[in-house]
Amino acid sequence: MEKAEGRNQTSVVEFILLGFGNGPELQPLLFLLFLVTYLVTVSGNLLIVVLVVADRHLHTPMYFFLGNLSCLETCYSSALLPPLLARLLTGDRTISISACLVQLYFFGILSTSETLLLAAMSCDRYLAICQPLRYTALMNGRVCGQLTAGSWIGGFLIPTLANIFLFQLKFCGSKEIDHFFCDFSPMINLSCGDTRTLELVTFALASIGTFVPCLLTLASYVCIISTILRIPSATGRQKAFSTCSSHLIVITVFYLTMAMIYVFPTANMPMVLHKIFSVFYTVLTPLINPVIYCLRNKEVQESLRKAVLKLVVFRNSYGSSKETF
Repeated sequence: MEKAEGRNQTSVVEFILLGFGNGPELQPLLFLLFLVTYLVTVSGNLLIVVLVVADRHLHTPMYFFLGNLSCLETCYSSALLPPLLARLLTGDRTISISACLVQLYFFGILSTSETLLLAAMSCDRYLAICQPLRYTALMNGRVCGQLTAGSWIGGFLIPTLANIFLFQLKFCGSKEIDHFFCDFSPMINLSCGDTRTLELVTFALASIGTFVPCLLTLASYVCIISTILRIPSATGRQKAFSTCSSHLIVITVFYLTMAMIYVFPTANMPMVLHKIFSVFYTVLTPLINPVIYCLRNKEVQESLRKAVLKLVVFRNSYGSSKETF
């Protein structure tokens, strides 16, 4: 209760997201930058979803997980970037407490689902490389569906338990959040009640939803790399590594940027730097996923090439039919 006693008890009904500062000359540039990023992210991830669904050659466990990851990344970007774009466009940085809590809730659902889904993808790569003879039997359609459903359900349940406590908080005093979206720590700092129980519950749930999947992913890649190093031929090692290199790059960027924000000490870190790392974690990670998988995966490139050829043929045939009439 010390927090409540030392703060103005005037009830707060809305927050002000300070974002990236007040510079009016910077707002149009930021709007254009984030708009292009959002459009590329959504179109790139949706393209992967369409390719995975339409091309039967991509109907394998690895691409099934990739399609779900791309769908998740589309939702992830849509939960954060459109409100940011609206604030940059209108200049209105106010957000109601309920809207802020809802954004934080969906952010928690999608980020937790992503950690669980990346862990499921690492298990798939472990079985493909370390248990190749049993891979088809172990990673069948039923198991893929269960792992994916478990990732989505777990991503929904874990933040829901934390938000039961979060939605009961009262806010008073300052209403400025020095961030570009509603994150957990800045909101907790504005609460005028006792948050120790919430912080303890959140730490426990975050350990289950983030730390455990991270350890599982790390253990999988320790086994994968040790297996690859035991392959006698250089060609065999290169082929085995190529099947998991894209996923390895994605999880490295994801966990490294997340650790810079939530794990490493940030008390002395300038807020500008904190926001930059947050941009990498929340904005650039969904953007690089389709780029990495399209540039480094020959099967996706081939599927995309076939799709473009079919589109060109269809367009030419449609144009010819119009000229005939």
